[in-house]
Amino acid sequence: MRGIYIHIPFCHQICHYCDFNKVFFENQPVDEYIESIDKELKTLKQKGTDFTKVETVFFGGGTPTALNARQLDRLLEIVHSHIDVSSLTEFTTEANPDELTNDKLSVLKNGQINRLSLGVQSFDEELLKKIGRSHSPMQAIEVVNNARKAGFDNISIDLIYALPGQTQSQWEATLDQALALELPHYSGYSLIVEPKTVFYNLMKKGRLPLPGEDAETSMFSELIDRMESSGRHQYEISNFAKVGKESIHNMIYWENDEYAGIGAGAHGYLNGVRYANIAPLKRYMEHVETLELPRIEENTVTLQERMEEEMFLGLRKTEGVSLEHFAQKFGVSLDEKYGNVISNLIRKDLIEQHGNRIRLTRTGIFRGNEAFQQFLG
Repeated sequence: MRGIYIHIPFCHQICHYCDFNKVFFENQPVDEYIESIDKELKTLKQKGTDFTKVETVFFGGGTPTALNARQLDRLLEIVHSHIDVSSLTEFTTEANPDELTNDKLSVLKNGQINRLSLGVQSFDEELLKKIGRSHSPMQAIEVVNNARKAGFDNISIDLIYALPGQTQSQWEATLDQALALELPHYSGYSLIVEPKTVFYNLMKKGRLPLPGEDAETSMFSELIDRMESSGRHQYEISNFAKVGKESIHNMIYWENDEYAGIGAGAHGYLNGVRYANIAPLKRYMEHVETLELPRIEENTVTLQERMEEEMFLGLRKTEGVSLEHFAQKFGVSLDEKYGNVISNLIRKDLIEQHGNRIRLTRTGIFRGNEAFQQFLG
């Protein structure tokens, strides 16, 4: 197990595009939930999970910074009680710009958090309101400055493009402002309208004016070109970083390595089993009281599934999949297993062989799903 993901499902405001497991903060058993995280970690250790080789811890949500400073401090205390935090390569929390106060920054710094991932999404005031964000562009800029003053130098921001009504010029203005902050890492995602979201309901009613496919492609192309020209290399389809500032925790996912998912609705991959935790808050908390793991779904990954995952996750990385590593891991050559698929994708200019690796071409980066599907049985 290389990483631990801890899910904090509380939000002060629900974004219109979000389909993650979350609840409004008010009148929720927040303190009790934090203690449930402690119980799940204890149970996982008691059942034999080795925490000594953990490289990364990641607080996600929901919104971890919806917690107040005291609650964040308690959460960090729990993590320290189970893991030698000083040995971690990366310790990240997601954060909302309007919630990351100086008091919370101090708590996070003292708790040895060394990476911040800020949910900025856009620097356009009207677009932020349209997507249900509660912060302003100025708050996003201020929180970056305050984080730097507090001693954080590994800061990432998330951006979303192809938003309802968004124009190319609005996207370019957001990129201008984002890059002006001179951050080491940026993530840029195309809007995906998921079921059970405000945007999904609007789309079903014909009231969600999304940019077309050509506009989305143009925005993605602008993102890639601007990041590369600013010295942030594209190391994964949606992620850009200065060399050495790549997200190690997310690389665990793309390298198809194992990690624990802790908390209500969290997903994990341990001992060859992919699992999902119980999502409803109170049911999750009741279950961890029994000292059993709060699993609602488990799937033992077959050898065939592992090879498929190795390909469609590994090809998300711009360095692609190593022929040598694949053969060592699965006891069969990549050519023997997927030679026909690879030849076909090379003919379509979706992938290429570069030295000892198979990777997406520039065209393939834009049509990744088409390439990934060819590896699925």
